[in-house]
Amino acid sequence: MSRLKPLAAGAKRSLGVLWSVLRGEETPAKAALRLKLGLKLDTRQWNPELLKQLEWRRFEEVCAAYYESLGFAVGTSGAGTPAGVDIVIRDKAAKTQSIARCKAWDAYRVGPRAVRELRRAMNAAKIADGTLLTAGRFTYDAVNLAAQEGIRLIDGPALLEKIAALAPDKSLALLQLATQGDFLSPTCPFCSIKMISRQSTKDGRKYWGCRNYPACKQTFASTASVPA
Repeated sequence: MSRLKPLAAGAKRSLGVLWSVLRGEETPAKAALRLKLGLKLDTRQWNPELLKQLEWRRFEEVCAAYYESLGFAVGTSGAGTPAGVDIVIRDKAAKTQSIARCKAWDAYRVGPRAVRELRRAMNAAKIADGTLLTAGRFTYDAVNLAAQEGIRLIDGPALLEKIAALAPDKSLALLQLATQGDFLSPTCPFCSIKMISRQSTKDGRKYWGCRNYPACKQTFASTASVPA
C-alpha cells in the first residue's frame, strides 16, 4: 500500500490562503495578492513585514489617518515634491500645531539628514513641535540629533505598538486603508500615478520608473519604497 506524499510547501500555503478566504478572514483579492507575493505578506493583521511593504504615499496616508483616529485635525503641505508631504496636526482644544514627516521603509536606516530636513520645515512653518515616523529604523546619529532638536522619533515597531493600542475598530480601519488597492507599487511624487518595474538595459538592474517616461524621469531603487 503506497503512502500519500506530503504536500509541498507551496501547496500547503495555497490551501491555507483558500481556507482564510472561506472563513471570511480576507477577501479573494487580498488572498490573490498574498499568493503573488510568495505568501510572505499577511494582510489580515498588522505586522512588521506589512508595514515595511507599504509604498511611501500609502505609508503617509496611514500615518495621517492614525493621527485623525486620535481626534486631531490633520492637513498636509508640500505635496508634489520628492520629499513627500508634511502632515500638519492640529489640536483644536489646546490650539496647538505639530508637524509629522514620514519615511517609508528603506534598505538603510533613516539618518540625521531627515531630522535636519524636518527641523527646517518646522522653522519655515513656525511650528515648534515635530515628529519623524518611519516604517524602518533610525541610525544612532539620527537619534542623537533628534534629541538635541527636540524632535520625537517613531520607528516601525513603535508605530505598530501605537496602532495596537487603538480601539479594535480603529486599528482595523487603518489596516483596511493600508491594504486597499495597490499598496505596493511606489507613487511618482511628481505625476501622482503608480510607477512600474523596469530593468536597466546596461547592467540589468531593476528599478521603479514613472509611466510618463520620458516626460518624467523620476526613478526609485527597487530596494526602497520611499523617495530619496
